[in-house]
Amino acid sequence: MRLRSWKARSKRALVAAALTTTVVTGTAGWALGNEQQPLTGPPPGTASWRADHSLGLRLPDPATASPVRVAAFFDALSDARRQELVARHPSVVGNLDGVPTALRYEANSRSLKAERAREQARSTDPDLTLQDHERARSLVTRYTELLAPGRQILAFDPRGRGQVAEVYGDLAHAEHVSVVVPGSDIDLSTFDRANDAYGTPAGMGRALRAATDERTAVVAWVGYTTPVGIGPDAASGRLAAAGAPRLARFVQGLTAVGAPRPSVFCHSYGSVVCGLAAPKLPAADLVVLGSPGMRADSVTDLHTTARVWAAKDDSDWIGKVPNVELFGLGHGEDPTAADFGARRVPAEKAEGHTGYFAPGTDSLRAFARIADADPSTIGARPTGERT
Repeated sequence: MRLRSWKARSKRALVAAALTTTVVTGTAGWALGNEQQPLTGPPPGTASWRADHSLGLRLPDPATASPVRVAAFFDALSDARRQELVARHPSVVGNLDGVPTALRYEANSRSLKAERAREQARSTDPDLTLQDHERARSLVTRYTELLAPGRQILAFDPRGRGQVAEVYGDLAHAEHVSVVVPGSDIDLSTFDRANDAYGTPAGMGRALRAATDERTAVVAWVGYTTPVGIGPDAASGRLAAAGAPRLARFVQGLTAVGAPRPSVFCHSYGSVVCGLAAPKLPAADLVVLGSPGMRADSVTDLHTTARVWAAKDDSDWIGKVPNVELFGLGHGEDPTAADFGARRVPAEKAEGHTGYFAPGTDSLRAFARIADADPSTIGARPTGERT
């Protein structure tokens, strides 16, 4: 009996894998030229930070110190010493989870100004190509936008395609906090793009904050290397595995400085990151939308104490991708399937793969109730959900 069951599952998996390949190659094709190298490790400037003994203290190692340890270290410093570290090591302070929120904003403003000045110099450097000049001018514009008054940049890393986290609301005093984790094709240049706004973490974050009547502070987090296009990166868990520890540490950093356990909203490939991060993610709620799978067969397999929610509308193309994990490709069970055990979020009024946060949708209304810790009126539990 067990052998026949195993053979049946294996056969279904092979068929699904073939279908997955057919869907991808028949639509956009494998984006072989877009394989990404994940950004991992501590923030830029770590070597200089480690070598700094000017305060007569051993600074916490960004690669090994826990966010709780970092928070305790900064709590023990005077304001003057904190400012010294911001001035000397802005790229570390601005990205070090466990540092007080206001210091991270200040440090990242310094880093952005320094990068803008560097790119301004590059834009007219006679030793560089016209293409280099054009890219430098584009980055100057990007950094100027991020430095606009009122923007709160909680993380900034210019390496690779660039990473950033922006806060909407008063994170230091908010009663409720949410974090938005994006899927493919999101980086420093696209996280707040104007077209398809609700497919970006910035657009999702702003919409969620507005839907809660600004009671919830929202963080749009682009802290991992996302896949580009449809291809092996999007079909495998390689980039998600690199991003999951970064997400877990980031959220641990929020709670270490006094924020409540957040609701974490994970879109598309971002739900793969959230699934792998779940055991170490101090979240109150884990909400996936337009998910290809979480690399888990059920809520139990996520090993999380968070309430798990899932949304998928019928017009979302992700529903055409078979839910399988085989030979490293695919991301497993559909989180909206009854057997998975997640609480279902209504999404009948959402449109397409990026419509879940659009104003006026039932999904956004449900997300707002989850973010406000008032989810009691959202849908019934699906069959098989654990209490």
